Amino acid sequence: MAESPPSPQVPIFNLEAYSPAEIKEAVERVGVKKATLPFLTSFMLAIVAGGGIGFGAVYYTIVASDPTFSFATVRVVGGLAFTLGLVLVLVGGAELFTGNNLIVMAWASGKVSTRTMLRNWTIVWLGNLLGALGLVVLVYFSHHLDMNDGRIGLSVLNTAAGKIRPDMATLFFKGVLCNVLVCAAVWLAYAGRSVTDKMVAVVLPISAFIAAGFEHCVANMYFLPLAWLLVQTGHAPANFDASLITISGIFHNLVPVTLGNIVGGAGLVGAVYWVIYRATFGASHRDEK
Repeated sequence: MAESPPSPQVPIFNLEAYSPAEIKEAVERVGVKKATLPFLTSFMLAIVAGGGIGFGAVYYTIVASDPTFSFATVRVVGGLAFTLGLVLVLVGGAELFTGNNLIVMAWASGKVSTRTMLRNWTIVWLGNLLGALGLVVLVYFSHHLDMNDGRIGLSVLNTAAGKIRPDMATLFFKGVLCNVLVCAAVWLAYAGRSVTDKMVAVVLPISAFIAAGFEHCVANMYFLPLAWLLVQTGHAPANFDASLITISGIFHNLVPVTLGNIVGGAGLVGAVYWVIYRATFGASHRDEK
């Protein structure tokens, strides 16, 4: 009886990243799975993501509250701290509205209906909001904002006022630019084969959008309500102009930023990569290493 040929050796560790075309296939597969999750599963995972991004904002605020740092230092170091949020989402597993804009790739390939995609975005946006609001309550009652002689709370107020002050067109375009970088970070993370790969992949794009002052709707779901709560409970300094920090001010930010995030993530990342790796090369194309 002839011996069977030896089976090929499969390496325990593979240090090569997935190719862009392989990433595109993975994004579509995951997009279908995300879009078809049961309501409760999707909503609970979205709550987790809202809290996770909020923790990134907490970490950023600690850096921003130090008056000895220069502008660039606060932006760059604070941006590096904020990457905690996306690491918690991508590595821990959660549903983030801005990242889920990449479901548009599965939609473009006919694997997900328009209704199913929009249903996912709605559920996840609302779940992210609930998760962020839950963290707002916990942070407020923990008196974390009293640290550094109250400068952390003041930093939240200044950040919120700065996010509400621009006109809606400016906020829209800041939202576009933000989610180009966020979805690029998610795309790069799909190239990784390990936790370390994924963590390293997100650092530069995420820290860049924070450093540049772009607008992320889920991060703003933490900053803006927390600032509003501080104003409503009399914790804003007497010399601080809190006139912008209102419920209408929060919507003034969240509506255009959410729309901008969709255009940046679904349009300028998801649709562009779909055209390149699906329409141009075909569904079965694989890059040669």
